[in-house]
Order: sequence, then structure tokens, then C-alpha cells
Amino acid sequence: MLYISLRQYEYVCAVGRHGSLSAAAQYLNVSQPALSTALTRVEAHLGYPLFIRRRGSAMALTPQGRKFIDQAETLLKDAAQIEASETPSPGTTRLRLGCFTDLAPFLLAPALHHLRDAFPNIAITYFAASFEGLLNRLIDGQIDVAITYELTMDAGFTRAKLFDSRPKALMPPDHPLATAGTVSLADLAAQPLILSTEGLSAQHILSLFRRNGLHPTVAHKAASIEIQRSLAAHGEGIGISYTSPLNPVSYDNKRLVSVPISDQDATESVVLARHGTGPADATIDQVERLLLASLKGGLGATFCEGE
Repeated sequence: MLYISLRQYEYVCAVGRHGSLSAAAQYLNVSQPALSTALTRVEAHLGYPLFIRRRGSAMALTPQGRKFIDQAETLLKDAAQIEASETPSPGTTRLRLGCFTDLAPFLLAPALHHLRDAFPNIAITYFAASFEGLLNRLIDGQIDVAITYELTMDAGFTRAKLFDSRPKALMPPDHPLATAGTVSLADLAAQPLILSTEGLSAQHILSLFRRNGLHPTVAHKAASIEIQRSLAAHGEGIGISYTSPLNPVSYDNKRLVSVPISDQDATESVVLARHGTGPADATIDQVERLLLASLKGGLGATFCEGE
């Protein structure tokens, strides 16, 4: 038995296209209360919301709503083709993977390799971006799942931990702290620091110091990991980074040492995240299970050692 009619599918798609009940009702030439009632019944049957209602702004699609409308539009198109005695054309399956910029050199290529081996019939694209860029694209539906740190994610995101990452202090071999097995935030507080220009990354590092009553000085904000490593290798300050290549030499052939930071509250989780807390698409669910298995294993261990 079909619980959702083609007319109801059409109503939901119209609301998604026009962004409001009033505009969709005008387009369909139906009353707004009838449209609202149909939408409420569809959401009640599905058991999850298709739209986020915000007073004074357009109705925004939830991730489940976006997926529902994609499938509903395909269904409506196929129904129209059947009525016209045309043969429906198959849809295209795709996956859009996101990865935080600093994690991408370590995890993106292996993740793509595993995904393409496991899902040869899926068209896979990727996007590397900052924290804000990934979160915005997850919310807007431009990417399906992202590999990133757990920073700034609220209850509207589903995430699964891949592994924990500890920050490292980067410095030249002749620095007084270079021979220490580990260093603490207190050890580093009196040193000039080299942080990332990524706003949330720098804020996070500074918040670790402040939580411990420490107020360090930032000497540089570097636009990339390698600029940070070069500045640290030349004695411009101590770099603090969660990502650090195994190679103990910077791009300009200067040696540097990477010393783990011992404070327990400095540990940060690398997660696999998607927007929404409802059921995942079956393909996305399979993708998540594969990435969790592969990145929690050898890849995650290698990354942690590299830091």
C-alpha cells in the first residue's frame, strides 16, 4: 500500500523549490492550509522533519528532506514518463566527501582509494576546506559526509569518532625543550607561538592555554602547515599543530623536532560527520562504516604517529 500519494510528493517538492508554503501554494494553485496539512501528514508518516521552520525566513530543508525531495522528483519524473509511454532513465549515484584542509594530506587520498575500491559504481567527488567551509557545505547539502575535527559541532550533526589526536610542539633541534619527551602547555606559555591562520584552530589552541590560566604570546599565524614548520625550524617561535608530517625536515631543508604536548585536555577527536540526526541514506551508511573501519585502523594509527 502506498501511504504517500503522488500529489503529496508534488506538494513537498514545490515547498522545497519555492522555500515557503505561500509561494508553493500560489504556484500549485491550492490553498495554503491544504498544503500545510499535506506536508504535516507526510512528515508524520516518515517520522522525521523535512523542513526547518524559522519565523520570518524561508523554510530550510533538513538533510533528510533534501534526500526525500531528490528521490521524489525522480519519482514524479518517472511517473510522467510512464504516462507518456516513455522508458525511464536510471538515476546517477554519487558521493560528495569533505575533508578538513590540514587532515587532507594524510587521510583524503587513502579514503578515496578505499571508497572507489568498495563502490566502483558511485561517482565520488571531494572538497577540502576550513572548519566553517565544511560545516556550511554539510548544512547546505553540498557534501554528504566529512572527515574533520569535532570542533564547533552542535547537536544538529551526527558524528562518529575515528581516533584521538594530540597536538605537537614544533621547534628547532637546538631549542632547550627539544630533548624533552613531552612538554606541557605551561612549558610553552613563555615561548612565542606560531599558530594557524585558520580562525577556529588558533582560537582552540589559545583556549587550551586560557583554561589553564596561561596567556601566551602569538608571534606568527601561518597560512599552511609547511610555513608553520619552516618558521619553527628557523627559531621564529614554537609551532603548535595537530597535524605534522613524519619528515623531520621543512621544505627549505631545515631540521625540526616535534614534541608531544602532554596535557590531557588538549586531545582532540577526529570524526566522521554528517548533518542531521535522522536515518542516513543506505549508501551513506555503508560509506560511513567503510571509512570508520579503514581510518580507525592503520590510517588512523599512522596519522597519530605522524603528529
